[in-house]
Amino acid sequence: MTPPADSPADPTPAQYWTWASFRQGALSVLPFSPGLIAFAMAYGTLAARKGLTLSETLLMSATVFSGVAQMVVLDNWPQTLTAGAIVSIVALTALINARYVMIGATLRPLLGSSPAYKSYPTLFFLVEPGWLTSLRYYDKGGRDPAFMLGGGVTMYLVWSIMSVPGYLAGAAVADPRQFGIDLMMPAFFVAMLVSLWRGPRRSFGIIVGAGAALLTEFVIGGHWYLIVGAIAGSLAGVFNDD
Repeated sequence: MTPPADSPADPTPAQYWTWASFRQGALSVLPFSPGLIAFAMAYGTLAARKGLTLSETLLMSATVFSGVAQMVVLDNWPQTLTAGAIVSIVALTALINARYVMIGATLRPLLGSSPAYKSYPTLFFLVEPGWLTSLRYYDKGGRDPAFMLGGGVTMYLVWSIMSVPGYLAGAAVADPRQFGIDLMMPAFFVAMLVSLWRGPRRSFGIIVGAGAALLTEFVIGGHWYLIVGAIAGSLAGVFNDD
């Protein structure tokens, strides 16, 4: 039996970080673009209504690149940006994005063999759609980390660029809720869950995570449901792993 190209028994490792895999990853996330465009425009609209300039809106997207965190932070944006408010914003962003610690850990099989100067910058572009397509890519035998980078860069560009028309339209929309803009974020993630669903038993982690998040929101409130739901779902998935 001939060992695979990336087997330790083979002195010639497979070629990674190729343009072909980068392009394949970029194309794999295109089905998510309509939802992401609507989400980005909703963010731009909210940023305009909170008084941010266009350059500030784009700077936040370019440096944070986390739709949920950006929307939540803007929703709680203070009238006066004091030192205490800045600390609160940083803490809130860290709390919401803590889920990426667990999400990123699942990508170690794909990125673990790459040098740090390649893998860490790639993780900056980590978002849920790119994570989902990368897991599928790996399950089907793909091993080139450039696939994930291609998907992440594509999502980054779409998110950053499409916030501009949302910002420009922000002043013209008296009440974003009348257009359903406030539902863009939940609809985006529900659509992702549909593709992740593999039946009640294999999707046990999703069920537990959703239940824990709903209970936390009802009992505690705030944004703790994000972390509690993620931890509960991850633990349930581990103990239910085949």
